[in-house]
Amino acid sequence: MKYIGAHVSVAGGVENAPSRAHAIGAKAFALFTGSSNRWVSKEISDKQAELFKNACEEFGYSPDVILPHDNFLINLGSPDTQKLAMSRKSFLDEMNRCARLGLKMLNFHPGSHLNQISEIECLDRIAESLNIILEHSEGVTAVLENTAGQGSNLGHTFEQLAHIIDKVEDKSRIGVCIDTCHAFSAGFDLLSEDGYEKTWKHFDETIGLNRLMGMHINDDKRELGSKIDRHASIGEGTLGNVFFSRLVNDPRFDNIPLILETPDESIWKNEIEWLYSQIL
Repeated sequence: MKYIGAHVSVAGGVENAPSRAHAIGAKAFALFTGSSNRWVSKEISDKQAELFKNACEEFGYSPDVILPHDNFLINLGSPDTQKLAMSRKSFLDEMNRCARLGLKMLNFHPGSHLNQISEIECLDRIAESLNIILEHSEGVTAVLENTAGQGSNLGHTFEQLAHIIDKVEDKSRIGVCIDTCHAFSAGFDLLSEDGYEKTWKHFDETIGLNRLMGMHINDDKRELGSKIDRHASIGEGTLGNVFFSRLVNDPRFDNIPLILETPDESIWKNEIEWLYSQIL
C-alpha cells in the first residue's frame, strides 16, 4: 500500500499536524517538531504530546508513516568545533522530541564540509556525531536524506551515504530517505525507464532497499545533474507525470511515507489525489 502525504505546518502547536494532514487526504505526513531555524525549540508539554498522539490515533497515522525533519541549522559534519557541538546537542534534542511524541524516525541532511575539511573527514565526522547521539537516545531511527550536491553539502551519492552508514555502530537505527528532486539534480536519471531501474539497482547494491525508510516526492525545476536544489510541483518540472506514475506503481516503495515538499501547498490535496489516481 502507498502512504502518500505532505510536510504539514505545526502552527499553533505540533498537535495540529495530524488534522492538517487528514484535511488534504494524506495517508502519511512530515513535520518539524519545533522551529525549523532555531537551535533550541520550546519544550513539548505533556498535554501537547498527549493531544498529538490522540490525533494520530483518531486520523489513523501510525509512527511508521510519520517522517519528522530536523531544523536546518544542524550540521553534523561541521568543521567548526563550536557549531559541531551545537549541532550535536540540537539533534539529540530533536531525537528526544520525536520520542516524546511517540515517533520512530527523524529525517536530516547529512552535513557540509564548508570547503574547510575533506569530504572523507566530514563523512567520518557525521558518523561520529550519529554514534554519540544514538548512544544517548533510544527508540528513534536517524534517517539520512540524499542531497542535490549543491555547494559543499554531502550525501549526493549513494556511496557517501553508505560510508556514513558503514561507520554507524548501531545499524538498527540508521536509514535513508530519498528525495526525488535531489536525486535527479545530483545526476541520477530517474526519468528514463532504463535510468530509473539502474538507479534503484545501484541503491540496493550500495546501501540496500531495506534501509529506505521514506521518500520526498518532488518534481525538479532544474535539469538532470544540475546540482541545484529547486523543488517543483508534481508534473510541472523536469521529472514530469510519467516518472511519478511509475513511482507510485512501484511495489518497492510500499508501506513507507512518500512525502510531498512541493512549493505550492494550496494544491497538495490535488497532487495527492492525482498520485493515488495513477495507481493501477
